[in-house]
This record gives sequence, C-alpha cells and structure tokens, in this order.
Amino acid sequence: MTVSVRVAEGEADLEQVRAVRREVFVVEQNVPEELEYDEYDATSVHVLAVGADGALGTGRLIFGEEALKLTGGVEGRVLLGRLAVLAAARGTGLGVELVRAIEAAGRERGGVEVELHAQVRALGFYERLGYVAEGPVYDDAGIPHRTMTRVL
Repeated sequence: MTVSVRVAEGEADLEQVRAVRREVFVVEQNVPEELEYDEYDATSVHVLAVGADGALGTGRLIFGEEALKLTGGVEGRVLLGRLAVLAAARGTGLGVELVRAIEAAGRERGGVEVELHAQVRALGFYERLGYVAEGPVYDDAGIPHRTMTRVL
C-alpha cells in the first residue's frame, strides 16, 4: 500500500481530515460530533495520510499559546491529538507514521516534548513509540483516557 503522509493544506485536505475523524470518532466510537470538532482545529497543524483510494488517517498538532493552555503551561510542550486511522488501514504501520510526522511538525515549531491524551486501549501503541503514561485514568467523551508524554 503506497501512502503519502503530509501536512494538510487547503480546504480539500481539511475536508478529508474531517471525514476521517468523523468515520473513526463519530461513527465508530460514538463521540458526539459537537465534541469532535473544536476551536483548536482552526489553528492546529493537521497531518493527513492519503493512499490511492483517498484519505486513510489523520492527526493534529496544537502548539504555541494554545498548547500552553491545554498542557498546564509547560514551556516547549506541544499536544498531539485526534489521531485516527480508518479501519482498513489499521495494523499497517500508518499510525506510527502519523505520530512521527506530528512529532516532526512539533519540533519544527519549537516543541521539545509532546503530550497526548490516549484512549486507554491505545496505551500500548504509544508506549512502543516511547510515550510514558502519567496521572490517573479520566473520562473524555465517554471513553477512558490517560495523559502520556515523550521528550522529542
């Protein structure tokens, strides 16, 4: 499977980002649509994975002032979020590629550490990529999550 992973640019790319997130979070996981899309979408860097048949995955990076608000004011910390891979592309390594692309975008914007809010069932995936869980499990949109961090 030939896949291109790149920063989303323009409205057509952003439509694909929203479509992947809708399929994974809203349809599969029953996250209310009004919770899935937020004010950070407008200022985030979105990464998009595209194959021959269209978009397969996405994720976003929140950085700068917005990241400071969401990560407890930790200087140099960026926030990786909304990582989503369509069911047909899971288990192919695409999630790893997306995480690494988001981390690279974070480094390019001055990030020295990444925070993410992982679904508990995905903890092992992120641990294999060098992330460490911290703090208790909490509910986000009806799904158990845990905060994780990794130095870039």
